[in-house]
Amino acid sequence: MRKIGLYVSVILLFFVSSVYAQEQSNSGEMRDVIAQYQADVSTLSRKYPIKESEEYLNRFSQFHGDWLKKLKTLPFETLSQSGKVDYILLRTTIEEEESGLQHDRKNYQEISAALKFTTPLLPIIQERRRGKLLNPEQTAATFAAVKTQIKANQTELEKLPKYSERQAVRAVEAVQSYRKSINEAFKFYNEYDPQFSWWVAAPQVELDSAFSKYIRFLKGWKTVDPARNDGSGIIGNPIGRDELIKSLAFEMIPYTPEELIEIGNKEFAWCEKEMLKASNEMGLGNDWKAALEKVKNDHVEPGKQPQLVEFLAEEAIAYVEKNNLITVPDLAKESWRMTMMTPEGQRFAPFFLGGEVVQIAYPTSTMQHDEKMMSMRGNNKHFSRATVFHELIPGHHLQQFMMQRYQTQRQLFRTPFWMEGWALYWEMILWDKNFQQSPENRVGMLFWRMHRCARIIFSLNYHLGKWTPQQCIDLLVDKVGHERANAAAEVRRSFTGGYPPLYQLAYMMGAKQFYALRDELVNTGKMKEKDFHDTIMRNSSMPVEMVRAQLTNQPLTRDFKTIWRFNY
Repeated sequence: MRKIGLYVSVILLFFVSSVYAQEQSNSGEMRDVIAQYQADVSTLSRKYPIKESEEYLNRFSQFHGDWLKKLKTLPFETLSQSGKVDYILLRTTIEEEESGLQHDRKNYQEISAALKFTTPLLPIIQERRRGKLLNPEQTAATFAAVKTQIKANQTELEKLPKYSERQAVRAVEAVQSYRKSINEAFKFYNEYDPQFSWWVAAPQVELDSAFSKYIRFLKGWKTVDPARNDGSGIIGNPIGRDELIKSLAFEMIPYTPEELIEIGNKEFAWCEKEMLKASNEMGLGNDWKAALEKVKNDHVEPGKQPQLVEFLAEEAIAYVEKNNLITVPDLAKESWRMTMMTPEGQRFAPFFLGGEVVQIAYPTSTMQHDEKMMSMRGNNKHFSRATVFHELIPGHHLQQFMMQRYQTQRQLFRTPFWMEGWALYWEMILWDKNFQQSPENRVGMLFWRMHRCARIIFSLNYHLGKWTPQQCIDLLVDKVGHERANAAAEVRRSFTGGYPPLYQLAYMMGAKQFYALRDELVNTGKMKEKDFHDTIMRNSSMPVEMVRAQLTNQPLTRDFKTIWRFNY
């Protein structure tokens, strides 16, 4: 019997190893191609560092076209399902990059009047790259002439309408790029070529001074549209409906902005009904905002938040393991750690941020009293219970841990619909499994769910040009129950924190995609729940429609376009 048992174990081990080997083999079909694309991008970016130039725009547009032609020569039909998914993802990424490049070209043309003086400088920058011998006397004359042209450029601009805030920032960045490249070129030749130093040293100092004055001018040569200056102090860049539609297509979301806002409103209505149930259980009737207020005031004292975070993290890990929901590698459990967020950081992120290092937002002694109270109330026990596992395990830390170990080529295709959607999906699943232990816990979880619904509504209305930042803040305060300073920080982070326009809606939409896919595969008995979750983690980041294609072995074509209407 022992020999039979050993034999069975060997067979099972061989089967598991074979499946894993097949996965790795399939994932390698496009891995080298993707790596080559990334290496090519990196190489060209180093060769052509001035993004605000015809040289950069033309070269990368040619590069994208060449790569799309190259992809067409690959034998798509003979690829495995994993290889086909990678092919589609790479093709979509290149198309998205080209679309972004054309948008950059339009932005460049808007500020080109500020860069007229740069024409004589580009040949010097290009020749320096190859270390060609410059004519010192001609270079000195060019520097002197450009110094004069910069002053003339400023005079011409002063006759034109001022730039918008966005245009002024781009103009400054462009001029700084040229300044950096010219100074680098001067350092390359200076002292190594005595004639160069004799001729160019003084003109270079004068040119650099002219650059400095011009940059100061451009920083102030801007105006704020009164319609956008709503008193919030937040001036973002609404992209408009057409750009939203393009971005949604690249993320494989086949819905219009208006349809997504409707979904957000319906999800919000569900949350309000659940809030009423919880507030009644708490003895506060239908006044769910009173229930929310009670929950906010249930926070740990200053200095004790790290201990709460550790307890909540361990509690969530134990729960998903005990209930056989997902595999959690021992090293993932061991390697997470925490840090405290600065007061300045909390102006942009008033709540937790996470991954391998969870960043804790909580008061410091330097904050004003009202800031301290808002920080504690906004990171109370019940809000924190719903966010710690979102940031750590089974959320972002586990995601990042697995991304570094499986299908690593897909890090190029990282998307918030997979990253943030997965973490919020677990809030939904644990809600369904009654992970919350009290009505106060449910209020804490519902607050965040309402928050993600509101993100859809306010971010899309803002980018459609319908709402101002102040209206977005008011929505978070009046309908979700945010502290006002926290609401302002959330909106500031959304529109000026470097996040792409679809980032805020990606939480709920990505979660609903994973939830719908679970309904399709787990609830029908086609996959076990743990296998479902483990397989998603082993396939790494990508639009969730491609996760579905991978798991269902959906027929794919070379020119695949998004079709999955996941909200039903």
